Amino acid sequence: MPIVFKSRVFAVEVTRKRFPNGRDHEITVVRHNPSVVIVPVADNGGVILIRQFRASVDRELWEVPAGSMNAGETPEEAAARECEEEIGLVPGRLERIRGLYPAPGFCDEELIFFVARSLVPPAPGSLRRPDDDEDIQPKTVTLAEARAMVIRGEIVDLKTAYGLTLI
Repeated sequence: MPIVFKSRVFAVEVTRKRFPNGRDHEITVVRHNPSVVIVPVADNGGVILIRQFRASVDRELWEVPAGSMNAGETPEEAAARECEEEIGLVPGRLERIRGLYPAPGFCDEELIFFVARSLVPPAPGSLRRPDDDEDIQPKTVTLAEARAMVIRGEIVDLKTAYGLTLI
């Protein structure tokens, strides 16, 4: 399967595939590791959102924590790592909800959704921090406020809007 482009985040493959109807078609697929999406719920019932700059849309967005799984990592391990890296808290309880494909017309990435509860500070000396290209500001809001942010167009990230329906 010929890869025509490869970056640190994804690869693009162009190949031919036989479809169930027996016809062959050229296809282009963005290959991306599975990702985890975490909806962190604070002890007071609030939702912890993050604000970060997204270069692809050239603006800051409100989102829930998320990130790609590393090689050899389970979805649960990735969710705990991303939670700690992005909001500075470790989930005492992770509930895996389901996996969904956000753009199956051209990309094989699966988003695996979790709700994180019983959040505590990391162990002393933990080295988990946001990636170098991430400038993240966490903020706790009520669930009602987070949902209102979707309605007002302040949350435009689809994984976040959907994640807020899970709690």
